[in-house]
Order: sequence, then C-alpha cells, then structure tokens
Amino acid sequence: MPITTIDGILTRYEIVGDGPPLLMFSPGGFNASLETWRTQGIYRQLELLPQLAERYTCITFDKRETGESGGRVERIGWASYATQGVELLDHLGIERAHLMGGCIGCSIATTMAVAHPGRVSSLVLYSPAGGPRYRMGQHARLGRHLAYVAEHGLAAVVELARTTSSSFTQDPRVGPWVTVLRRDPAFAENYASLDAAKYAVIVTGMSRLLFDGDTVPGPEPEDLMLLDIPTLIVPGEDVSHAPSAARYLRECLPHAEFWDAPVAEQTAQTAPKRILEFLGSV
Repeated sequence: MPITTIDGILTRYEIVGDGPPLLMFSPGGFNASLETWRTQGIYRQLELLPQLAERYTCITFDKRETGESGGRVERIGWASYATQGVELLDHLGIERAHLMGGCIGCSIATTMAVAHPGRVSSLVLYSPAGGPRYRMGQHARLGRHLAYVAEHGLAAVVELARTTSSSFTQDPRVGPWVTVLRRDPAFAENYASLDAAKYAVIVTGMSRLLFDGDTVPGPEPEDLMLLDIPTLIVPGEDVSHAPSAARYLRECLPHAEFWDAPVAEQTAQTAPKRILEFLGSV
C-alpha cells in the first residue's frame, strides 16, 4: 500500500473503487487503522468497503499513531487528526470529497467539515462515539497509562510495548504511541529519553482536549449548527457509542438525516444500501 508524509508523519493509505471521492475516517479509537473498516465490531459484518467502492473512490488510511502510520509525541487534538485527512486529499489532488466517519472517526470528520466546509460534499456519521461513560472510560485509560509511567518510567513503556502484543485499548499501560514504538526504533529511543514530567503534561492536556464533554467530542455545538452540509447519522447503542451521542449530532446539524435503525437491523444488506441512497441524493 502507498505511504506518504503528511505534516511530517508517515501515512499509509489505500484507494479502492471508482467514482466520486469518499474519504473514510476509520473506527477503532486509538487503534483506527484502515483495516478496522473490515475487522472492527459492526463494521466487520457490514461489508461497507466493497459495496461503497462500486460507486465511489473509497480512500482509507491509518490514523496517525495507528497501523503503519507514524506519530509524534505532542498534545494531539481533533484538529491534528483532521489535518491528516485534509492533507491526504491535497496529496491526491482532490479538492472536494464526501466524508464518512465510523466511531471516533465521526469526531474527526465533523472537525474537518467545520474547519474546511468547502472541501466537504456530505457527511456520513456511523455509530458516533460519545456519551458520559465513553468520556469516563477514555480518561481512565489515559490515567492508567500515566500512573504506569510515574511508577516505572518511559523506558519501561518501550520495553512493555516490545514484549507484549496488546493495544492501548487492551492494556492502557502501553500508551497511545504503542504502535509507533513497536515499528520505529528511532522513535522508541527518543520516546524513552523524554522528560516524564513534561510527558505527563502533554498526555493530561491531550485527554482534556480530546474528551472534554459527555456528548460527541469534537467541534463546538454552535459550529455544527452553522454547517450547511448534508449529513446522514446512524446511531450506535452501547457504552462507547451511546444513542444520545447520535441524537446530539442530529440536534446540532441543520441538514441531517437520521437512520433510526436498531443495530440488529444494520446489516450488510441494509446499511450500505442506506448510505448509497443518501450519497446518491446529495
């Protein structure tokens, strides 16, 4: 698969299909690689990519710090992730695209739409991550990582990353840069030498910046209310994808359609069809 450098960070991407461009922000939180469209939760069952690719040029990529993409230790916010999407379109020579987000990808897609509305033809927000328990869980995960750093140091994080196979979601001790630590020896060496106190400030600030509310993280509601972009919202129904999160987006986005189908009715037959109907209408 091709790899390019975006904002100084290596980014692996894949293009399948033919037709108008559809930039897809992967589900999976801190593990949002391009493969999660085929392997993560409900997306494993939906078979979205092959069906969407029949009519659209589907662009998927490894979010920074995931898959085979690189990373950088800094206070990451939603704008950091959105920049990756915008600059990938620039690299591909695409001025305007439909955007689709799954899970936490919804937060990135809406952030990009608010910052660059002229680049966005429409939004598909599938099972947006959010809700109070989601926010609490993310804060707890980052807190457990910082507790491990405080007790054992950053060199121990590097060693743990190298000697285990767990993701950050599975084992918070390894931290949000674990994928890059495993793939890039130079990055790991620099990471181990960082000042642990300053690192704790970065991660604490990142936690607050990314997960600062009990709705859907990302743009302010007033910014969403000003978006003049057709949107399809599909709700989830679990702790990390609370139905209230999708309804919050429905309330904020003035041109939103809401597919109020229970998750059990979101299948490989119904979901791609509903998405294609929406995309074909805008």
